[in-house]
Amino acid sequence: MPDKLGVVNPLKPGETPRAPWIVGVSGASGTPYAAAVLRGLLDAGESVDLVVSRTSRLTLLDETGISFRDAHWQDDLREWLARGADGKPDVHAADVARVRYWSAGDLAAGPSSGSYPAKGMLIVPASTACVAGVALGLSKDLLQRAASVTLKERRKLVVAVRETPLNGQTLRHLVTLDDAGASVVPASPAFYAGATHIQDLVDFVAGRVLDAAGVPHGLYRRWEGELGGGAGASRTSRTDNG
Repeated sequence: MPDKLGVVNPLKPGETPRAPWIVGVSGASGTPYAAAVLRGLLDAGESVDLVVSRTSRLTLLDETGISFRDAHWQDDLREWLARGADGKPDVHAADVARVRYWSAGDLAAGPSSGSYPAKGMLIVPASTACVAGVALGLSKDLLQRAASVTLKERRKLVVAVRETPLNGQTLRHLVTLDDAGASVVPASPAFYAGATHIQDLVDFVAGRVLDAAGVPHGLYRRWEGELGGGAGASRTSRTDNG
């Protein structure tokens, strides 16, 4: 397949074409959600193309203290993915070898074209400004452009909107995205899975995003029709943790 400079790199014998999930991170609060989704994709053996908006860098700095830099994106991403939802460093293993990073201002990047091989796109978290831009087809940066391409190519687009309350204008934009074939997944944690830690709540939302994309994971306890199962899981977890 062609690289960023347009040079065709033939596949080696037995090698399969790279078909990544594009992950767009907008400026809404909720960078731990994005980290959990990225870890989930990588744990499932998926390749990832990452687009981090300019405003999301400010949110990431505010929520984690991490400065995300184009020239050092691998080190910064590794530090981000290793951090727990409670802010503790070096909680998770983080192998970023299957991640390709694209600058949000690079409108000539691979994901800006429908001919670029991608499985789909996950926007997590999605700000209301991002939702509006995608719904209106503005394509003001690579994140919005990649989302527009995903819709026009009829690929899976999952939008994890993170805002409350939602006004009528944003609700209409979300309906527009739903009509266009996107899956709208509000960042709304549930408690039936027996959450005992902030990471459990984050992983539930990340798991629902991956569910909408059809990516297998084990991020949360699924409902099995048994009342009290979540409470039992909570008691077990509290016992195990002392």
